[in-house]
Amino acid sequence: MSVLKTAYKQTFIYGLATVIPRMLSFILVRLHTDKSVLQNVSDYGDVSVIFAYFVLFNVILAYGMETAFFRFLNKESAKEKVLSTSSISLFLTSLGFLGLGLLFQQQIADLTRINVNYITLVVWILFLDALVIIPFAYLRAQGKPIKYSIVKLANVIVNLGLNLFLLLYLQALAIDNSIWDSIYEANFEVSYIFIANLVASGVTLLILLPFYFKIKYKIDSELWKKMLRYALPVLVSGIAFSINETFDRVLLERLLPESIAKTSIGMYSACYKLALFMMLFATAYRLGIEPFIFSQSKTKDAAKNYAKILEFFVICGALILLVVVVFIDILKGILIPNEAYWDAMKVVPILLLAYLFLGIYHNLSVWYKITDRTKFGAYISVFGAVVTLLINVIFISTFSYMASAVATLVAYLSMTVLSYYFGRKHYPIPYNLKKIATYLTLTIFLSALSFYQFRAQYFIGAALVGLLLIIIWFNEKATIKQFLKPSHDH
Repeated sequence: MSVLKTAYKQTFIYGLATVIPRMLSFILVRLHTDKSVLQNVSDYGDVSVIFAYFVLFNVILAYGMETAFFRFLNKESAKEKVLSTSSISLFLTSLGFLGLGLLFQQQIADLTRINVNYITLVVWILFLDALVIIPFAYLRAQGKPIKYSIVKLANVIVNLGLNLFLLLYLQALAIDNSIWDSIYEANFEVSYIFIANLVASGVTLLILLPFYFKIKYKIDSELWKKMLRYALPVLVSGIAFSINETFDRVLLERLLPESIAKTSIGMYSACYKLALFMMLFATAYRLGIEPFIFSQSKTKDAAKNYAKILEFFVICGALILLVVVVFIDILKGILIPNEAYWDAMKVVPILLLAYLFLGIYHNLSVWYKITDRTKFGAYISVFGAVVTLLINVIFISTFSYMASAVATLVAYLSMTVLSYYFGRKHYPIPYNLKKIATYLTLTIFLSALSFYQFRAQYFIGAALVGLLLIIIWFNEKATIKQFLKPSHDH
């Protein structure tokens, strides 16, 4: 239990590193959906489509090297070689991307239907973000979650501050200054959003720059080939994941009539943000637990600990799902006050559940990571991506963004089932399926009851949350008490 407590302490700090910056970034949702900032819902649709491409290219530029770095850092005795090889590899590929991106920016703009002025900014942001992948991973590997958190927080504060300054103060200046019309064919408010991102990425790299003065600039070609072989299936998984995560925006733009496409994307993307509460939790959990998973892989209680980790994730995730659904209309009023976006609110419970299953999938994926069978991760993710694409392509024209939300849920659910099935064969872990299924079923039932029968009836909703808390306490009180006990580890 003491080992798990240590892991959860780190997870809590990584949680703060993930949740606090994202909570601050929720202010951006309110800012960007304000009528006085982006006047049309379709403008927010433009921003959302560009960020969809962001997710895809972030994955491509990382090409699984972060996961390979963790694996080989625990596997290889010469840790400095792992550090320098992965860093140099990412630096060179990022530099190549920057050159090609700037050289062919007009062609990329034509292909993606994105204004070329935005493309220039996006290429630079992606380049800077790629350069901090290994420095951040190294902080996690060293067990420095506080420093990791501070740097992440600095990035968001700069980004948020510049968004507020540029969009609220300089916007009036730009409107009064007709010179913008001749300089920028693009929407200057959208440009401001990406300029803020660019500066924030530059500041982050500047803070982490000392890392690049510590490493030895020598690449081990044999180790690099091994790392690539391990990383490439992770890359395929990442591309498939980015398709599941954001490619529905691109498909909505292509498959809906032009007159409503950007507006639909804007509504869907804004309401999608409310589902990020679950994604934040799942991401924080994964960031904290992943180094622990690799470090514990050779211990005798590894499988037992992995089973407990999933149980705790499901319990916490179930509670988050119900709380967000119960208070969804309060959150909506705070984060998206513009009623023009509210038609898409019906996607939120579906997406919350989808992200809960995604978190379960990430927990289940431990088996292929520690047995070096990352190709299975690629197979499962590709299957999920195919499900996403098929449901979207077939049903978007009829059901619009509802098809996209359901596609996300079906994809993540199917990936969860497949990962459990293959994991049971290759690395059996004694998961308590009865307990997990009970919590999931109960939470889905209570959430559906709240959203479809007692929506905005907060006394009833609070009673439903109280009921779930009582059931959790009744079943888990011994474990909770043990966790709350002061640690005497030295």
